[in-house]
Amino acid sequence: MSAHIVLDHVLKDILKVLTPLQADWVIRFEIIEDLRKVVESVESFRGATIEPFGSFVSNLFTRWGDLDISIELPNGSHISSAGKKRKQTFLGDLLKALKMKGGLRSLQFISHARVPILKFKSNRQGISCDISIDNLLGHMKSKLLLWISMMDGRFRDMVLLVKEWAKAHKINNSKTGTFNSYSLSLLVIFHFQTCDPAIFPPLKDIYPSNLVDDLIGVRADTEKLIEETCHANIKMFISNRFRPKNRKSLSQLFLEFLEKFRDINTKAAVEGICPYNGQWEQIYNNTRWLPKTYAIFIEDPFEQPANSARSVSTGQLSKISEAFESTHRKLISENMNRNSLLQELAQPHVSQFIRAPMIPSYNGGHYHHPPQPQPQPQVHRAKMRPQSQRHSHFQRKNQESHSNNKTNTSSNSSNTSRHVQVPQRQQVWRQKVQ
Repeated sequence: MSAHIVLDHVLKDILKVLTPLQADWVIRFEIIEDLRKVVESVESFRGATIEPFGSFVSNLFTRWGDLDISIELPNGSHISSAGKKRKQTFLGDLLKALKMKGGLRSLQFISHARVPILKFKSNRQGISCDISIDNLLGHMKSKLLLWISMMDGRFRDMVLLVKEWAKAHKINNSKTGTFNSYSLSLLVIFHFQTCDPAIFPPLKDIYPSNLVDDLIGVRADTEKLIEETCHANIKMFISNRFRPKNRKSLSQLFLEFLEKFRDINTKAAVEGICPYNGQWEQIYNNTRWLPKTYAIFIEDPFEQPANSARSVSTGQLSKISEAFESTHRKLISENMNRNSLLQELAQPHVSQFIRAPMIPSYNGGHYHHPPQPQPQPQVHRAKMRPQSQRHSHFQRKNQESHSNNKTNTSSNSSNTSRHVQVPQRQQVWRQKVQ
């Protein structure tokens, strides 16, 4: 069996373990409902809405992934934008309420961060949660990533695999001066833009403006315009029959990803990564990025000219580059077997699940191989009483995406790429506090 085939099998096995089960979706919705009840008890939050965002909304989370939640303050029909001081005050009120409720672990209020957040671990499977205030920008970024993932199912697979590999090499932690998960997702987008032939277009071809500047006015109108713009452009890109098709397997794309960034510490000294334009850009020719104060620049395409990799330190960038180079060198050698590949690409608990004949589930049962997730809208209706119908459309579209991802897992060996139909409308559940 060739090295590429072995690598393909191992990558698919890792994906099977990482892919959330239906129970993982249910748990996260239960956590959201738990938080809603607490927020409902705080007078200052009357009329607020509880909205998930991040990898959970973009469908780029794993079974062990964190949960990001924004509490959107009431502002009539207009977009709310509380100042930092006000956000700190509201999170302080929530902190008191959560302490009174009890049952949470590692409760931490990070008040002086760029975006103030409240962190805790839920008593439901120890899921880590980050709570912020009025984070509509984060919410819309998540939706854009979801729509982008619908262009080619290999994107979601690559993001999950890259994040797992980065965690295994301890380079996916902004607290230690390495990549956050969002910047890793942008690296995968950039890889899909710059591979040959390209899988994704420059993001300016999907949303031609700076998202952060457009989040003003009546919220429903603004969201509708953004969504319709993105869907129309994605549909146009997908329907272009003259576009060269990239039919590379997951293992080929993964190897090329490692090769592309193995000298990233050297390249980052003079060039920045710009997913908006879909190309490397000379830092000193780009006035938006000057003066150069960061070890590496990965421009946020939805919040230009913000650097999504601003947490990466110079010292850790060398470690990051070494991880890319070392893994690439090992994967192209002929000495890698299944066990050594697992050790290189996944964390020990993930590797253990793959090696074990049976994988434990949350309820104490076992799965021989974790099935692809199939979240059903009716699962959450009992919990989401007032808003279940508003969210069912979101879940239905996610289910379609999961179904297509399942197809991708079984068809990568034939080197075929597929496209997911772009939904006409998508609404994310918003639980309103009475």
